[in-house]
Amino acid sequence: MYKILAKINKVVLPSFTKQRLDLAKAKKWQMAIIGFRYYVTTRALN
Repeated sequence: MYKILAKINKVVLPSFTKQRLDLAKAKKWQMAIIGFRYYVTTRALN
């Protein structure tokens, strides 16, 4: 289930690393997206 969700995340959600976003200056909604993507990615790898 997480592998499918990770593929959807890759297509739908923005990649902040490609935009060179500084985590110290990230807004709360950006941090929420980063956290969600991290959670799904770690679960998909297990």
